[in-house]
Amino acid sequence: MRLLLAEDEKALSKALKTILERNNYSVDAVYDGQEALDYLEFGQYDGIILDIMMPKIDGISVLKNIRSKGNLVPVIMLTAKSDVDDKVQGLDCGANDYLTKPFQAKELLARIRAMTRTNIMQASSKLKFGNITLDQSTFELSTINGSVRLANKEFQMLELLMSNPHNLISSERFMEKIWGYDSEAELNVVWVYISYLRKKLTALGANVQIKAARNTGYFLEEIK
Repeated sequence: MRLLLAEDEKALSKALKTILERNNYSVDAVYDGQEALDYLEFGQYDGIILDIMMPKIDGISVLKNIRSKGNLVPVIMLTAKSDVDDKVQGLDCGANDYLTKPFQAKELLARIRAMTRTNIMQASSKLKFGNITLDQSTFELSTINGSVRLANKEFQMLELLMSNPHNLISSERFMEKIWGYDSEAELNVVWVYISYLRKKLTALGANVQIKAARNTGYFLEEIK
C-alpha cells in the first residue's frame, strides 16, 4: 500500500516515514502543499497523511483541490491545533479522519487501517491465479505446497501483476507505482525483485510464471 506523507516538520516526517515503512507501507514524503499536489498529479496513492499547517499551500487547500477533481483517496489530516473548527473544516472538505499532534505511532497506524478498510473490504482480501494465492491482509503467498510471507515491495509487485493477469506491466509502471516517480533507484531494481519473486514461485511449486517481454515489461502466465 502506497501513502503520501505531507508534513513540513522534517524530523517528524522522517520518523513517521520510518515507522510506516517498517509496517510495510511504501511512503513518499513531501514538505509543502505545492509539492503534495505535484506528487498527486503524477502518482497513484492508497492514502494521504496531510498536515494542515504547511508552507506554500496549506493542507485544507490541498484537500479542497484534490476533492474538486474527483479524487476520493482517503485522507488523514494532521494538526497541531486542538481547535474544533479546524477539525470540522477538514472533515467538511472531505477528510476521512484527523489526528492532533502529538500522537502515538500506534494510533496513526490504526487510523490508516481504518480509513483504508472500506477500499480493502470492497475487494476480496485474497488474489488467486493458477495455483497461487496472495493474501492481501497478511502478505502471504501460498500454494498447496506451502506459504511464504513476502517483503513489502515483493508483495506490491506481485499484487500488481495478479490484479492485472495477462496484462503487460512495464518496468516504468512498477517504478512509478512502488518506488515513486522521483525515486533515485535504478530501473534494474525491478528486474532484481522479479528475480526474487520467480525464486519464491519456484520454491512453492507454482504453476505460474512471470514472463518478460523484451524491452516492454512483465506479465503472469499460467503453465499448462
